[in-house]
Amino acid sequence: MTLALELARRINALAFEGLPSDVVHWARIGILDTVGVTLAGSSEPATQIVRRTLARGSGSSVLFGSSRRARPLDAALVNGTASHALDFDDCNNTLGGHPSVPILPAIFALADETGCSGKDFIAAYVAGFETECKLAMGDGMYQYTRGWHPTTTLGIFGTAAACASLLKLTDEQTATALAIAASFAAGIKANFGSMTKPLHIGHCARDGLSAALLAREGFTANLAALEGRQGFFEVFNGAGNYDAGKILPAWGAPFDIVEPGIATKQHPCCGSTHPPIDALLMLAREHDLRAESVRRIKAWIHPSCLQHTDRPGPPKNGSDARFSLQYCLARALVARKLTLEHFEGDACREPAVLKLMERVEVAPYTAAQFSLDNYFGAEVVVTRDDGRELAAKVEEPVGCTSRNPLPANVLNDKFVGCAGRALPHDDVVRLQEVLHRFEEIPDVRELTALLAGPADERL
Repeated sequence: MTLALELARRINALAFEGLPSDVVHWARIGILDTVGVTLAGSSEPATQIVRRTLARGSGSSVLFGSSRRARPLDAALVNGTASHALDFDDCNNTLGGHPSVPILPAIFALADETGCSGKDFIAAYVAGFETECKLAMGDGMYQYTRGWHPTTTLGIFGTAAACASLLKLTDEQTATALAIAASFAAGIKANFGSMTKPLHIGHCARDGLSAALLAREGFTANLAALEGRQGFFEVFNGAGNYDAGKILPAWGAPFDIVEPGIATKQHPCCGSTHPPIDALLMLAREHDLRAESVRRIKAWIHPSCLQHTDRPGPPKNGSDARFSLQYCLARALVARKLTLEHFEGDACREPAVLKLMERVEVAPYTAAQFSLDNYFGAEVVVTRDDGRELAAKVEEPVGCTSRNPLPANVLNDKFVGCAGRALPHDDVVRLQEVLHRFEEIPDVRELTALLAGPADERL
């Protein structure tokens, strides 16, 4: 039996009633956080360009933060782009990317078209999450270090699996959806820091949904497209650079949404910058550091994380700034925090921040500092004007795993701040209440009706 068929059997065997309570808990958190950041990203230029250019006609599926509805495939594209436009969405250490945004925009769009219960929606989300993460175990972070964007090269399988689950496809149809998705996999890290990175997610959401819809109608694909000769792993990883034998035994043991879990961001920038930001803010609080009294900031992070975050020059724009470790550290020290506003307008050109950026040095850490299997450690050394050095290390940033989650009040404040960018406060409160009891909803359209923003004349 092929890998796609074996995965299909596991996807279709997964039902809400069999999910442990901690799986449901973390699914609820992932949905809450993703809805918030998608609403916040709905007005971003990248999202608006995609709406104007690629979303045509009307349909049943809500465009987050808008009075307009679109066809499911178009809604998945637009909302997928919005979900990642601010790079504020969750991560997962197994995937080496963002697990929720390839999945949730697609199944929200599908749920608006077909209707489904909150329980079925959660089961589909968990099935997609588990599929992409267990395939990532076979990958072993090779694609990430090679320059692929695993959020989409692997996330496409999570999208297809979740959509297949919601559509109640047969095992063979679900396997076909996964095989079709293998030909849709795409995304390169060279486009990090530009609008094309969130577009990766939009295309992934749309194409994963397309794969499931095509499979439902009898479209064909090679069911050995994952592990076969010239299949997904052979092409993306190459012989010797993957281990497909790790995938199936790890299914649900434990569920990846619980362990290592969802890494919920507290800073609205690339997750690779979070460990040194946490270390620097720790030093700033403990020693009352001020930018004007700092001679130098030296930061070490994992070599593969530095490849896309070592950007010493003045940021070109907010998108570029989110991937500049130098900017993020300088901004964090100047402001004692990082907010969405720090990546908007002319914020990235503030003279005090640009001046401090010149004193920030970054380097890859060595095995003497951290295990090279730890992608989320960081060390920061600050040299003050008087020559004294202050040092801090973190093994992982706050929110990086289920063992070290964001405090509930921080998570809820983040949601209110993000959703409040698109919706009136009273609507945000109502939406938050429904999200906290998501599994009780008889029809997810009860929730999506709350995602529509006020009437706008932009399109």
